[in-house]
Amino acid sequence: MRDEERIVIVGASLAGATAAETLRADGWTGEIVLIGSESELPYERPPLSKDVLLGKKETGSAQIHDQQWYDDNNVELRLGTTVTAIDPAAKTVTLDDDSQLPYDKLLIATGSRVRKLDVPGADLPGINYLRTAAESQALTDAYAAKPRVVVVGAGWIGLEAASAARERGSEVTVVEPQSTALAQVMGETVGAIYADLHRQHGVDLRFGTGVDGFEGTDKVTGVRTSDGEVIPADLVVVGVGVQPNTELAEAAGIEVASREDGSGIVTGANLQTSAADVYAAGDVVRWDHPLLGHSVRVEHWQNAKDSGKAAAKAMLGEDASHDSIPYFFTDQYDLGMEYVGDVPRGTTPKVVLRGDPASGAYLAFWLDDDNHVLAGMHVNTWGAIDGVRDLIRSGKAVDPDRLADTSVELTEV
Repeated sequence: MRDEERIVIVGASLAGATAAETLRADGWTGEIVLIGSESELPYERPPLSKDVLLGKKETGSAQIHDQQWYDDNNVELRLGTTVTAIDPAAKTVTLDDDSQLPYDKLLIATGSRVRKLDVPGADLPGINYLRTAAESQALTDAYAAKPRVVVVGAGWIGLEAASAARERGSEVTVVEPQSTALAQVMGETVGAIYADLHRQHGVDLRFGTGVDGFEGTDKVTGVRTSDGEVIPADLVVVGVGVQPNTELAEAAGIEVASREDGSGIVTGANLQTSAADVYAAGDVVRWDHPLLGHSVRVEHWQNAKDSGKAAAKAMLGEDASHDSIPYFFTDQYDLGMEYVGDVPRGTTPKVVLRGDPASGAYLAFWLDDDNHVLAGMHVNTWGAIDGVRDLIRSGKAVDPDRLADTSVELTEV
């Protein structure tokens, strides 16, 4: 018999560690067991594709807490351990040594994994993905030799990897099947601005081009494109998206959205899943957003922190609702950007630019058909993001012409 109630967190991630921190801060005195398949202490991922790749910081700088914090707060860490099954009826998790661990409440914070390319030569040495601390360190070390780099995918990870490689002196080519950079997340107008940024820094961009395979014997020597060209490469970075680790939940009978519906473990605003006493947080959760009015799944740092905190409060019986506006940021060359909001899948919002992108400092907004602000971002316009967030939270329609007019304060739009 256990003397204390136990909360088990599956996933020693930013969301999982934040949940553990919140549980203790809000007065939970029972057991907390934080389980992670990686051997490293829980860490944040943004530095891995930014300062670490640039050689400015070590991967250890991304740690959320040191070991002493977990010891002082009586959080049991089980690193290098994989949960293989969840039994919501018995309220147990099965570990990779076949032992079972009972829980009173469970948080699933299993995150996402990179999508792998399934083409000839995809397993050759020299082909890199960027998700974990170990992968970031390996790529950072490889960049030091200034190799010829081919980046597959012009999404956020691909562009940050390309930026870091150029800043460290590599020749860089980006291959992307879409018509421009960030086409699926930013649209053509803003995506083209980012493409121009990389061209100005000497990146060779190949849009409308897929990858048919990789050349090489002992290591990768080239990337074979869909138009038959072989681009020489000493190093390849693949950034073609991630997929949420929902398999544990699905096998346990917990509701999971289909890929067509955006994937993710389905929850309400309080992040409770379809199973009693089981919650989800981080990349893996698709929750009913109380402000946006539709379900969302967000693969970014801020959501991991906010959802981990909200899930912990909900597990403690507090009136918790995960209503944070999705937020993310990027740093590329001398460009710093922050973005808030959510553009629903399958929609074609209109884009309003505020300021001149050629100046290097501007704002962009995505509006629905009724001129409600769905999302907005600033580029090198620090201090503006709170005003953008307020426009979204207001739920009010705006005049696009006034929104574009820099002489009109955002508070007056």
